Amino acid sequence: MTFRNQYYIRKTHRWLGLLLGIQFLMWTIGGLYFSWTNIDEVHGDFQKRNAPLFNSDVNLVSPTMVLDSIKSRHPVDSVVSIQLIEIFGKPHYQVRCLSVVKDKENVNSGRTMNHLANAENGQLRGPLTKDEAIKVAGMRYKGEPKVRSVSYLTQLGSHHEYRENPLPAYAVTFEHPTNTTVYVASELGTVQKFRNNKWRVFDFLWMMHTMDYEGRDNFSNILLRIFSIFGLVTILSGFVLFFISAKRVRFSGKKIKQK
Repeated sequence: MTFRNQYYIRKTHRWLGLLLGIQFLMWTIGGLYFSWTNIDEVHGDFQKRNAPLFNSDVNLVSPTMVLDSIKSRHPVDSVVSIQLIEIFGKPHYQVRCLSVVKDKENVNSGRTMNHLANAENGQLRGPLTKDEAIKVAGMRYKGEPKVRSVSYLTQLGSHHEYRENPLPAYAVTFEHPTNTTVYVASELGTVQKFRNNKWRVFDFLWMMHTMDYEGRDNFSNILLRIFSIFGLVTILSGFVLFFISAKRVRFSGKKIKQK
């Protein structure tokens, strides 16, 4: 192998090693954080209060009665789910329906509609108000939390901590060292997520770990594939340099002995 080829191999190995070294450092830091952090604390489980259970003597109307009320107001193509939930101590049906509509080009498209109804009398009710959302969040949060701020969310960017969750929603942030925010879906009437500082650090390191800087969870993204190829090239070039160096050392040893 010529000296010029060796020069290019060493240069490629050095710069790829530097580039990959930065990413390997992030992978190592992320791995240490993941392995040394309690995942229950990341999820905020230590701050969550379980939803109360219903008495077995509770009287409930048929979900069909609620569906008939919804159909009288909106076209319903199919039912996604019907769930019994608690709102302020009262049983409610959380009904998710799919309504199929046609656009201007006469193409069918589905739209999910969410409804809440009192499960004792079947009466429909509207989405949670701001005050109701604060109360729901407070009832699911342990201790006696003090509200710092409340935001109403109707659309989100791909990097928001509440991404890919039901909207609209209220973000209720409490006064606490963990800076915990409780997200309440107004049309579903339930708490969806707890987000705290440990989760935010976890989310950032997970993004660096997967190298998916959009949705976090795509392990087949092009950047990760490129770095995988770079890693393979770096390893192979290291092997080549090892054998070249070993051969040079043996050759130099022979020359010394001959002298």
